[in-house]
Amino acid sequence: MSHFREPPKKSLGQHFLHDAGIVERIVQAVDPKPGESLVEIGPGQGAITFPLLRRHGALTVIEFDRDLITPLSEASRGLGELTVIHKDVLKVDFGKLAGEGRVRVVGNLPYNISTPILFHVLEHAEAIVDMHFMLQKEVVERMAAGPGSKTYGRLSVMLQAVCTVEPLFEVPPQSFRPPPKVDSAVVRLVPMPPSAIGIGDPVLFERVVREAFGQRRKTLRNALQASCDAAAIEAAGLRPDARAEQVPVAGFIKLSGLLAERAAAAGKP
Repeated sequence: MSHFREPPKKSLGQHFLHDAGIVERIVQAVDPKPGESLVEIGPGQGAITFPLLRRHGALTVIEFDRDLITPLSEASRGLGELTVIHKDVLKVDFGKLAGEGRVRVVGNLPYNISTPILFHVLEHAEAIVDMHFMLQKEVVERMAAGPGSKTYGRLSVMLQAVCTVEPLFEVPPQSFRPPPKVDSAVVRLVPMPPSAIGIGDPVLFERVVREAFGQRRKTLRNALQASCDAAAIEAAGLRPDARAEQVPVAGFIKLSGLLAERAAAAGKP
């Protein structure tokens, strides 16, 4: 008998995975090794949770829906050590969760807040070994898009600046209950070592990227006029008349680095 009697909640964007074949592919992609710390975001009714727990023996899950906490705990008995954190994932400090080590993160992310979750997890990238997420296929395409693509945007740049992004496989709507109106996909994100990222001022970098993509049809000269002039754009090796979607990730890193150096030289914060 199932411990889970609550139907999926529309308000929380819940779509529970039930396709055993897809679950097995996710577990194989994660391939947990002894001694690793695994954290799952949004376990739902445990489709990925229980196979991971059987395989690995210990798992920490972050679940916002109070009605799922007790059923998850009861259904996990005998499978391994399940630690449940009842909290909004956007308020979880993954650095503290990792302690002295680093964590591996897994999750079928709620589609209505997947982008905020991605940005939040990125803030703690140094505490994370890798991430395996199920997301809307269109979001995964944006995450992995290259310059010149219609789907290349702020999300692409912010993620690719600090992670390698590897789309793994697609998941059809019928793999979920209830079926979402969109296709899904699983993606692997691997944070780069801090020494390989080369972003001196993350806040300034984020601002430059946000302003550049704020109005996609504007040229860099016009979109970035609050932060820099055409001369600075040219000094970073970019064309002032280019649009944001034409600029590679390295171009944004170079421009924000140049602006950070100029601000430091001028004694500005």
